[in-house]
Amino acid sequence: MASSTVRPDLSESADRPDEQDVARRLLDSAAQLAYDPPTEVDWETPLDKEFHGASPEWSTLYGTAYWNELTEPQRRELTRQEAASVASTGIWFEMILQQMVLRDIYAKDPTGAEFQWALTEIAEECRHSIMFARGAQKLGAPAYRPHRLVLELGRAFKTLAFGEAAYAAILVAEEVLDVMQRDWMRDERVVPFVRTINNIHVVEESRHMKFARDETRKRLRGAGWARRQINAFVVAVASYFIVTSMVNKKVYENAGLDAERAVAEAKANQHHKAMMRSSCSGLMEFLASARLLTRPALAFYKRANLI
Repeated sequence: MASSTVRPDLSESADRPDEQDVARRLLDSAAQLAYDPPTEVDWETPLDKEFHGASPEWSTLYGTAYWNELTEPQRRELTRQEAASVASTGIWFEMILQQMVLRDIYAKDPTGAEFQWALTEIAEECRHSIMFARGAQKLGAPAYRPHRLVLELGRAFKTLAFGEAAYAAILVAEEVLDVMQRDWMRDERVVPFVRTINNIHVVEESRHMKFARDETRKRLRGAGWARRQINAFVVAVASYFIVTSMVNKKVYENAGLDAERAVAEAKANQHHKAMMRSSCSGLMEFLASARLLTRPALAFYKRANLI
């Protein structure tokens, strides 16, 4: 115990928890609760086409006139293709995430909890990417990829983004997937192996989101107006391209629909826009508390229907 004769440290750092505390708790959590997708997920049972791939309410066409015209088998096939597209987009961004985190810890102390947690997170993301890939394949979907321009922008972002810009963008991608998958994993209309995949991802990503929030706050300590403005804009632009790439336009054709009509109705679908906005309220509150909801940033979040 500290001597009562020692003057207390009244500096800002005295009010902060140990910089390694969050990472230590996350390492403990990973040691106690982690999954092995090759054995946890039922990969052997053939796909039962009587199930959806995602909760119907999350379909980009749900609530539209086109949706009302579809047969139940068509609706189920559409949600399976959409779920596979979301999984493929998740793989794309998880590859970006892993490279940004590796670059961030490149020269850090390997004996520290933050370094070891970062490698643990990367290991989990590797397992998630393989799990998503196998899941999409089992859903009978092709390899969906973002538009070529978005792929190249992602290549630049993973190379150049650092600090709060990297971790806040990671958080946005993880939060948007999280809110969808929490619904899907509880929905008995969704094919069981997809529900298992979603459950694994939600549990393990909760640790990743905790770390991303903590790192974002930490990197922003003492940040000036100009730095916040620049990073708020970068994160918002990255978020826009991530969210708008989640459902590839080819899903409609692969589901046997009129792709041109489907794209038009999905773009105007107010139900889906409302689902996105309501589910991201907590995320927007965090970004506001970090002072990353600047006027230019808000414009991109609104375009992506996140606010």
